[in-house]
Amino acid sequence: MTAKSAAGPVLRVTGRGIPLRGDDIDTDRIMPARFLRATSFEGLERHLFEDDRATRPDHPFNDARFAGAAILVVNSNFGCGSSREHAPQGLARAGIAAIVGESFSEIFQGNAAMLGMPCFVADHATIERLQTLIEQTPAIGIDARVDSGAITAGALHLTATLPGPQRDAFLSGQWNPTAMLLDRFEDVRAVAARLPYLNRFEDVRK
Repeated sequence: MTAKSAAGPVLRVTGRGIPLRGDDIDTDRIMPARFLRATSFEGLERHLFEDDRATRPDHPFNDARFAGAAILVVNSNFGCGSSREHAPQGLARAGIAAIVGESFSEIFQGNAAMLGMPCFVADHATIERLQTLIEQTPAIGIDARVDSGAITAGALHLTATLPGPQRDAFLSGQWNPTAMLLDRFEDVRAVAARLPYLNRFEDVRK
């Protein structure tokens, strides 16, 4: 299951996992700044962790065992640093549909939610168990439920959390404000037609 491009409920995410160990992995490591000059998000997935992957041949995103994974498992303060949307965009375009971690930058978590990508939070011991299991059994399937936070990987059963408003938005399908506006764009046009700063101002001296 991949992150969605249009609004619709996100009830659960299933797929194989990819473990990425390390705290404070910032957005510049996820998507180096030189790739922010692109005029669209197309192709960003090719540059995920580009500098880290160049210096670390054993980087998980270089490992063929994890190719096609849908659930990224990280440690604490993932996505810190700048507010660049390119980082979650690159992950989503690479097929990552959910992230499970110890903690996230609030801005990164919000940007990910706008792409339909839930960021589940669990404690260190829980994340360690899940990362180790994936490393030892790369083909294992993972099921992450948005409503309860229940995460299942084989015989391993874990519980994670999501911020309440984000969880409710995923379950109701109202996580994508752009898609919601487009769905009722005639209403948007009607409101815009009544706004004086979008139309010709009347001469107030009359």
